[in-house]
Amino acid sequence: MSFINYNAKEIHCKVVYYGPSLGGKTTNLQWVYHKTLAKEKSELFTLPTAVERTMFFDFLPLNLGDIRGFKTRFHLYTVPGQVVYDASRKLILKGLDGVVFVADSQAERMEENLESMENLKRNLTQQGYDINEIPLVIQYNKRDLPNALPVAELRTQLNRYNAPDFEGTASEGAGVFEALKSVSKSIITVLKGGDI
Repeated sequence: MSFINYNAKEIHCKVVYYGPSLGGKTTNLQWVYHKTLAKEKSELFTLPTAVERTMFFDFLPLNLGDIRGFKTRFHLYTVPGQVVYDASRKLILKGLDGVVFVADSQAERMEENLESMENLKRNLTQQGYDINEIPLVIQYNKRDLPNALPVAELRTQLNRYNAPDFEGTASEGAGVFEALKSVSKSIITVLKGGDI
């Protein structure tokens, strides 16, 4: 749920990167962070866990336009992928505006992708969200690896919600901004339909 700062004339939107452990969520966020102009972003914060990290920062995009005179500021978060951190995932999902689900394209990771997608749906429901109604984008990451499944198979297995989806190799930046722009535009469309 967006937060409005009337003094700064900004609408703050929260995008959460979700997916299986070591699937590329952090790499996506780091790529966006390093390619965003310094004056347009905050510091990159990291909350370490035993294996993964939760990362977040915010930025003002340059080309999404204003909504009734308000600029949009996006706050990007990653969730830890391991199931043991489910309580952290739930906490990070609170107040979200959109989700980028980062799937690992490797054949041996499909079961983890499916478990993570089901976990996302369950956690959203517990927070009062409907996965069919929130802005959701799927990125099929690690497309450069030789054991990557065909996109058609990934789509059949994972994209039951008919969400916009993109191929990606986050380590090279491929598909990173496409996924972020897509979810951002969906969030803006939702905001323009509401009252400020």
